[in-house]
Amino acid sequence: MLDKNKPVAVTGADGFIGSNLTEMLLREGYRVRALAQYNSFNNWGWLEEVRRIPEAADRLEIISGDVRDPDFCRHFCDGMSTVFHLAALIAIPYSYIAPDSYVDTNIRGTLNMCQAARDCGVARLIVTSTSEVYGTAQYVPIPETHPRQPQSPYSATKIGADAIALSFHNAFELPVVVARPFNTYGPRQSARAFIPTVISQIAAGCREIKVGDLSPTRDFNYVADTCRGFIALAQAPGIEGREINIATGTEISMEETLHTIAEIMHSDVKFVVDPARLRPSKSEVRRLCGDNSLITSLTGWRPQVSLREGLTKTVQWYTSGDVARQYKADIYNV
Repeated sequence: MLDKNKPVAVTGADGFIGSNLTEMLLREGYRVRALAQYNSFNNWGWLEEVRRIPEAADRLEIISGDVRDPDFCRHFCDGMSTVFHLAALIAIPYSYIAPDSYVDTNIRGTLNMCQAARDCGVARLIVTSTSEVYGTAQYVPIPETHPRQPQSPYSATKIGADAIALSFHNAFELPVVVARPFNTYGPRQSARAFIPTVISQIAAGCREIKVGDLSPTRDFNYVADTCRGFIALAQAPGIEGREINIATGTEISMEETLHTIAEIMHSDVKFVVDPARLRPSKSEVRRLCGDNSLITSLTGWRPQVSLREGLTKTVQWYTSGDVARQYKADIYNV
């Protein structure tokens, strides 16, 4: 349970959702231990931005490490009351060519964090899942009881990670909650994702926007709403052992999303399908639309940012200052 008198920890804090969650926690008055993946450059990813906010001055501790190492995980969890575990490899296309690394990071990394949380007496461990575990919706909106369908190596490892976490609750009474965000977007998202790649190409002046399949639908959730969902799940009593969607309950096609972005950016670009961006046919998730009734009933959480408002905020961020130059619009990132 979250307590402003006790420190909380975030793995994957150098990434997209993790950095936004870390920033939100700091702004709400929490002390945060944030994990950035170890590298010899001592680069802290998006935490380089977060550490500059006034609230970070005396409440943010950044530690470099790797969840693939169990000894490090125990060191990281020591003294923490609540741990948000977001560290993962998430790019679906890269999981086709490097599946072993996904097993190591997503499954073994989650195992290490569960063991560490148990050893260190963590009061609540929030393990991050993904809507990809459901695969193409058999019915909508998708509840937490929907069948799991591993349509990519990435989704298979997240199904495995969820199972590891829940097994620790059942076998050892570890106070774990599985948070399952749907399609989060917003500032700091990786260039390999659909919305950033469209925005960055338009911002770079491209007349033809390279895309993959535009027919699938997604349940897009603005990153601030997703982070509020995580915090709500950390605060709610008596929900240990549950899997809980963080979703808007709406869906929109990739094509309609593209046109909305172009309209916001006052652009009349055309789009062309790039074969390199297409998933194998059986791997493409055709439809996602999440049921958020459980999180709403348990915590009162509801999405606050409409898609158009969120896309406008996202466009403003990607096209401001030096941000646009950090994204290589001419290179497809897997």
